[in-house]
Amino acid sequence: MRNLELFAGAGGLAMGMSRAGFEQAAVIERDRAACSTFRINQRHHMSLVEDWPIFEMDAKDFDYDPYKGHIDLISGGPPCQPFSMGGKHKSHNDDRDMFPLAIKAVRDVHPKAFIFENVRGLTRKSFSNYLAYILLQLQHPEISRNDDEEIYDHQIRLEKEHTASRMAPTYNVIYNVINAADFGIPQKRERVFFVGFRSDLGISWSFPEPTHSSDVLSYEKFVTRQYWDEHRLFNREQISSEAIQALVRRLEAKCTHPRRRWRTVRDALVGLPDPQDRMAPLVANHVFTPGARAYPGHTGSRLDEPAKTLKAGQHGVPGGENMFVQDCGGVRYFTIREAARMQTFPDNYTFHGSWSESMRQLGNAVPVQLAEVMAVSIAAALRATVGNY
Repeated sequence: MRNLELFAGAGGLAMGMSRAGFEQAAVIERDRAACSTFRINQRHHMSLVEDWPIFEMDAKDFDYDPYKGHIDLISGGPPCQPFSMGGKHKSHNDDRDMFPLAIKAVRDVHPKAFIFENVRGLTRKSFSNYLAYILLQLQHPEISRNDDEEIYDHQIRLEKEHTASRMAPTYNVIYNVINAADFGIPQKRERVFFVGFRSDLGISWSFPEPTHSSDVLSYEKFVTRQYWDEHRLFNREQISSEAIQALVRRLEAKCTHPRRRWRTVRDALVGLPDPQDRMAPLVANHVFTPGARAYPGHTGSRLDEPAKTLKAGQHGVPGGENMFVQDCGGVRYFTIREAARMQTFPDNYTFHGSWSESMRQLGNAVPVQLAEVMAVSIAAALRATVGNY
């Protein structure tokens, strides 16, 4: 199966697609540093990305015509600044809104399916009208906006066509907010995913069931003490007996769907030396960055919980959540390698650029493991429906 990746960034989503068996037909990214990251890893023969055809260009300038009818899946994360909690909240009035371009790619290529990722902020009430407009366009990408047509008029036209009995959607589209921690990523990262299948394929699909649980993490901390034993630590946290009883009742009620514990920062950092240790230079991208400090609203991630959402270092919060609280009580920045582990990139994947530049790439990325979970599920649906796979 062939995939076309838009707005590839650091490659997290595309790497998940590759792990699930998709062949990359084109990987499009205009950011020079991100493309340098790809090329460095290709020169190092990093297997997941070695054969990717990289197009360092704006996706609006890409020629989609040769790919029409030859692509199974389009994936991508349209730039999220218009909808970010830290952004200016301009949605469709923001020239960084790339959803129209993503929809154009679907219209031009006509893939069997697509998956797009964005920040949870897009689902806020203040963006509800634009969210409805995005969904209508994804369902009917062939009904394009005319050059002289206002967005509001285009939305009305889409609504009329959508409700007309003669007009079945070209794509069946659903969306959901996913917490990466619920799928084994050591980070509380909530993002909205849009998944669509061409309606003529008759595919029945739903989002994958979570595999990990905060309650199981609490159970292994406060009931069995297994978490602390694994890390050879004394139990550092306590909760009341009433809280333990309530926790056990919740888990007993969910016993038909057993899950594993949320992975923590401490879990993810196992095997990495302290970046100030003499062994640290042997690990790629594992360099200490001084100057971390806590301030109101940005106190760092706790070691024994999944990390807070990594930031791209924009919107006036440089560093921000890109640090954690050490056992000694002080805070320090994640190294690039540590942050890459929070995003489940392989240790042999090297990032190009300074700490801030690499953190920007990582903060904008889709966790590789989460991308793989989604891609495996989509691939299974396609294979079950189309007999020539």
